[in-house]
Amino acid sequence: MSFLNALPSSWQWALLATIPLLILLLYFLKLKRRPLEVPSTYLWSRTMEDLHVNTIWQRLRRNLLLVLQILLILLLALALLRPGWRSRALAGDRFILLIDNSASMSATDVPAGRLEQAKEQALRAVDLMKSGDVAMVIAFSDAAQVVQNYTQKKAVLRRAIAAIAPTNRSTDLQVALRPAAGLANPGLTRLQDDQAVDESAPATLLIFSDGAFDAAPDFALGNLDPLFLPVGTADAENRGIVSFATDRDPANPDQMQAFVNVGNFGARTARVELELLLNDDVLDVVELTVPEGATRGWSFDLPAIDQAVLRAVLKPPDALDVDNIAYAVVNRLRLADVLLVTPGNESLRRALETAQVAEIADISLAEPDVLGDAAHQAEADAGAHDLVIYDRCSPRRMPQANTLFLGALPPGDRWQAGKPEGPPLIVDVDRVHPLTQLVDMTPVRIAEGTSLAPPAGSTVLMDSVIGPLYAVGPRDGFEDAVLGFALTSDVEGESILNSNWPRRPSFPVFVLNAVRYLTGAQGPLAVASVSPGSPVTLRAATPVDRVTVVSPAGRRTQLRRDPRNTFIHTDTGTVGVYEVREGPDEQRAQRFVVNLFDERESKIPAHASLELGHEMVPGKVHVLPARHELWKWILGAALAVLCLEWYVYNRRVYL
Repeated sequence: MSFLNALPSSWQWALLATIPLLILLLYFLKLKRRPLEVPSTYLWSRTMEDLHVNTIWQRLRRNLLLVLQILLILLLALALLRPGWRSRALAGDRFILLIDNSASMSATDVPAGRLEQAKEQALRAVDLMKSGDVAMVIAFSDAAQVVQNYTQKKAVLRRAIAAIAPTNRSTDLQVALRPAAGLANPGLTRLQDDQAVDESAPATLLIFSDGAFDAAPDFALGNLDPLFLPVGTADAENRGIVSFATDRDPANPDQMQAFVNVGNFGARTARVELELLLNDDVLDVVELTVPEGATRGWSFDLPAIDQAVLRAVLKPPDALDVDNIAYAVVNRLRLADVLLVTPGNESLRRALETAQVAEIADISLAEPDVLGDAAHQAEADAGAHDLVIYDRCSPRRMPQANTLFLGALPPGDRWQAGKPEGPPLIVDVDRVHPLTQLVDMTPVRIAEGTSLAPPAGSTVLMDSVIGPLYAVGPRDGFEDAVLGFALTSDVEGESILNSNWPRRPSFPVFVLNAVRYLTGAQGPLAVASVSPGSPVTLRAATPVDRVTVVSPAGRRTQLRRDPRNTFIHTDTGTVGVYEVREGPDEQRAQRFVVNLFDERESKIPAHASLELGHEMVPGKVHVLPARHELWKWILGAALAVLCLEWYVYNRRVYL
């Protein structure tokens, strides 16, 4: 028990001490008597009683009012002393609980795991809340989820905390700080009776985490009072796979290889065993020695495979399991569908028949007459092609695909062109854009061309003395590339070159770039690994409107085709192999993988402090000690005594 003096000056206490004396003096005042004649002796006893009462000591005997009044003054004096005690409790009345459920919080360096320890600490914080306190719960990784809005109900908060599940995702504290700051700092308003009401209020921010995330020095905390409660141990050891990929051996293109990198995030050299499995069969096992804080790589030769699932496993087990296993897949090659519509262009046809193009695309040819065919238009509207190349011709209606126009404009008025001029000397080429990378136009000569006026949002890739000659622009989720000059022209039935470009080495490069970029082809090997939570763009092997994605846990998600003829899957929170099924009988068409590959999450030693808003927030093992004061209860007792004194006085007066 301790006291906080509410009256710092001694004269104030002296003044308070005189109040009981003044009350006693009031009881010693002599009652003023008025002579009164009575006709009977009945009132003699009452008169004698008043005489005894007016004696100096009789006035104080058995006087309940005096006792109550003195007790009231003593209670007021005790309240001014502010008695209380200190204990572990929450300081404040409004709390925001941030609970980290990222991949590193699955570490088992503490009993039951880090996330369970964080949830236990959060539950203890809820138990320490006082009557009238409110709290909300936010779970965060690289995305924040408001698990429970502000409430006073402890049972609701406990259920919300218990429901938080671990994830395989990385960590970004700022995504959780933004909603917390929005609730605590000025600027959050709501309308009440057509008036803006400020709903912001200061709050205590409790962060339950291991601190495995980037600092947020530029974040403005404002009315947030941060408190960091670290979980985990500072000397936790961990090794993990930081990359896993497959590719062809540059020295031997017929030989496929798998490449694995292992990182040691502990404080001492580790000797580990790396196992490679092909479709659940052990393919190879190697032993690696990895120094502390370093990485070690290894390559495995793979047999000839058409499609397969590869799995790399790191042994022995350590505190974090999710980075001890990694996946890679080899899918059966899905060739992009490319349609060339041309009246005849031998140079362009040969450029589309190179081995590099054949690896990524299936080329079909058609003459301009097909553009008036209803069946062709139906296929184009259904997105049957990934890319349509129009050589000196234009469709009546744009297809549901990316396009490349050579010496022609798309239908409509979005693209405009000037009058033919020549010769248009090229003055600049965008060497950064994928469509024009490694395309050397220095020796290229053009007989005649037209300057282009592309729509808003387009990128000019090639400029000349007469204006833009090559540009790419957006169209409802697709892209259209337009070349402002024809490669050949027909003169009296004969095909004559309009440029020497088809005879230059850069022309096949130009065609390959166009096919790669506008079809989105990735080559024959594989889908790159994605991080947990990242969206995946999929292309169907057949022209379907829907595909089904099956997660590693067996959860099925149906996706609809978007305007770009692709499917976007966003539910990738779990590490593992995902299957893509399509067609009426949902046959497996391809796979993709999700891997952690995040060194920040694999570095699991718990942090002792956080940097938030230009200040270091030290970690606390427990919630801050808080003072419990009794003055409110004492004032309540004083009010009860005052009411009792009033009641006793009134009974004496009226009886």
